Amino acid sequence: MQSTRAMPAAEGCHESWIPLLDTSVREVFELMLSSSLTVPAIVENTKLDVTSMVGLAGQLSGVLTVRCGQKAAALMTSKMLGVALEVASAEVADALGEICNMVAGNFKNKIAGLTDGCMLSPPTVITGGDYTLQSMSGSPALEVRVLFEGMLMVVSLQIHG
Repeated sequence: MQSTRAMPAAEGCHESWIPLLDTSVREVFELMLSSSLTVPAIVENTKLDVTSMVGLAGQLSGVLTVRCGQKAAALMTSKMLGVALEVASAEVADALGEICNMVAGNFKNKIAGLTDGCMLSPPTVITGGDYTLQSMSGSPALEVRVLFEGMLMVVSLQIHG
């Protein structure tokens, strides 16, 4: 899952990385879940109460998050593991953590110098929506909003200076 459009990590304008983040998300979902993602026509106020996070350290420092609703997380788990939806709920944290990890790994492999120059933390998964994630970075997060089986999913990358 490497791109021919690799860009240097030291490049100052990280906004140009949004298409690479989008491609990384789509590749992981097509390969691991056999699912094509679509772009939402209207961004609805959806409850995103499952969050998976992976930290990045080294030549790129930050945190990548995947946020979705419980129903989307259970369906992702079901598709990824090939199990019935009823059985999937017990494995949601592990599956969503692995999806976040794969997106982060795929993304960093698209940026020149990050394949070996950036390490990923083990994923952390939070369930529930009553929390605030505060970053020490002054820069806005790079964000990709997509629909998985008609349900909103938000992938964001917060880069620390």
